[in-house]
Order: sequence, then C-alpha cells, then structure tokens
Amino acid sequence: MTKKRNKQIFRVVLLLGTAISLFFVPWLLVKAWILPLPDTIQEQLDEAIDHGFDGMIVYVDQTGKPPQYYAAGWHNRESEIPANPHALFKIASISKLYDAVAVTKLVSDGRLSLDKTIADYLPELVGRIENAEKITLRLMIQHRSGIPNFTDAPNFWAAPTETYEESLALILDKPANFEPGEDYEYCNTNYLLINKIMDDELGYGNFQFIQEEILTPLNLHNTFASLSEVNMEDVMSGYHVGYPLDLKENDHGMHATAEDVGTFLRALNEGSLFKPGEQEIYSSIYEYEHAGWVPGYQSFAKYHQDLDAVIIEFYSTTDPKLYNWNLSEIINNRIVKILKRQKSS
Repeated sequence: MTKKRNKQIFRVVLLLGTAISLFFVPWLLVKAWILPLPDTIQEQLDEAIDHGFDGMIVYVDQTGKPPQYYAAGWHNRESEIPANPHALFKIASISKLYDAVAVTKLVSDGRLSLDKTIADYLPELVGRIENAEKITLRLMIQHRSGIPNFTDAPNFWAAPTETYEESLALILDKPANFEPGEDYEYCNTNYLLINKIMDDELGYGNFQFIQEEILTPLNLHNTFASLSEVNMEDVMSGYHVGYPLDLKENDHGMHATAEDVGTFLRALNEGSLFKPGEQEIYSSIYEYEHAGWVPGYQSFAKYHQDLDAVIIEFYSTTDPKLYNWNLSEIINNRIVKILKRQKSS
C-alpha cells in the first residue's frame, strides 16, 4: 500500500475513531481508577493491556535497588511477538529535554545567548513570524513565545510534514497567539526553530552535538536521532485506535530504549551531566520531566524525589480523543502507589 494511500486511510480513521472513543472510553477511565491496586508493577501492566493497550514498557531506577524492567502485550501485534522491555520507542517530545540541555551547554560556552531574538538568529523570518524582534531564545525554550504551533494545523497528523521548511510554512504569516512573555502555550514550533538555530551555530546537525556532549559521556548507545539509524525490528510497533496498520515506519524523530531515557533523566535530575555553572542555566529555563505523543506512541519520563526513583513508561496505543493519554496517567499514578506501598512495607 502506498504512503499516500496510508495517509488517506488515516484521515478517515481519525474521524471515525473520534466518534467511537467518545462513546466508549470514559467508562474505562472510571474502571481503571477504581479497580483495587495490584500487588506488583507487572500485574499493573497486565491490567493496562486488559484496558486496551497493545503494548507497554516500564523502566524503574530506584536508588538502592537494581534497575527493574517490565513489559506486557505485544512488541508486534500482527506477528504476535511479545513486548520487549529493551525495545526502541519513539520518545516524541521527551526529546525537548535533550534539546534544552544542548542549548544550555551552548549558552554556557558563549555560543548562544538566551536573550537574543529570532530576528538575531533567523533574520529571514522577520516579517514572517509576528514579534520576531521580541521573541528571545529563552521565551522559545519556555513555550512563552506566542508563535502558533505547526502541529495544530488541520489534519496535521494525517499527513505530517517531513522537513523544516514544510513545517515552518504552516505558521508563516499567521498572527501570534499572544504577546511574547505574556502567556504560556506548549508549541512545537519553538523547538523547530531552536533546532535550526543550533544547527546554524554548530555548522552541523545538533544531534551530533547531543551525542558528543550527552549520550557518549553517559554511555547511552541505544538513543538515535531518527528511524533511519535503527534496525526496524528493534522498534516497538505503535497503533492508533481504529487504524489497522502498524505506525512504526513513520519517522517522528528520536528513538530510545526506556533504560537509556531513564539513565539520561537520572543524570539530568542529579546534575551529573552538567559542567560547573550549567545546571543553574538549565534550571532557569526548562523542566526536569517530560512526556511525548505521536500517533501510536505515548511516553512519560519522570523523577519521583520521595522515592528517589526514575520511572519511564511507554504505551504503544493512542486514540483520536486522547482518552488513552488520560488512561496512561491513571496507570502511571498507580505504578507510583505500588512503589510507595512496597517501600513502606
């Protein structure tokens, strides 16, 4: 089946799936919330599969204990390959944490300035992006720029853009959503531009910089810039409710194992990946946890200070109304409760 035909089918499924999920899923959320808490994390994963997720991976790094790896459901539904806790996964917007660390290091080295604007770094966008002269690098990192979000374009996920130019074209000459610094709105366009700014400053793709400054020092050998760099069989399949095909061949940026993401997140929160002075910069501009979503893939990365534990959760099923996102958050909270109960027992 051609890629164009796949996109046409996906558009139809998005509409049909919205109606289906609107009728059925809210009751499932109630059920997931009120069920008795299982004794183990593995039992909670198995329960999540019963709720309709095709596959799930959880990684727990708790101080004083060996790393814990969990998986349930399918790595590949069609081939009935069981879920693998060491599979590669599309981590989507979790990658913004890596971008923010890279910016921090470039700022610390004096190569970028948080107070310079789009007009300074990308002068060709003056007059094409409203307030380009006022929107600083700092505001973009913090999602306080007011720039429209290119992934909010109608039917974006039915036919995603593939290049910087195509993505940028979706928001050029559009009015700002608010004045720079006066509000907050999560916006992927901010990081589209940040990545372009880093590439221009470095003179090469910024993932190479991320690899040299973050991944290699942490011995993270299972984190990749895109699908083109990985063995396809190592990638967990992803599914969208109502859409019949596996979505793993869609390239949406970084792929990593749960363990690699967990190791990175531990280093981020402990500060061990920063050189002197860098953590202060980072703390002033961005957060220490993140989640990600692209069709077929939901991911969560969080450090829980009271448990001294990093928990990474990957879910390989999405739906048009994001009910599975709400269901994921319920399950995530239950995993934390299980860990707390185990700690106190």
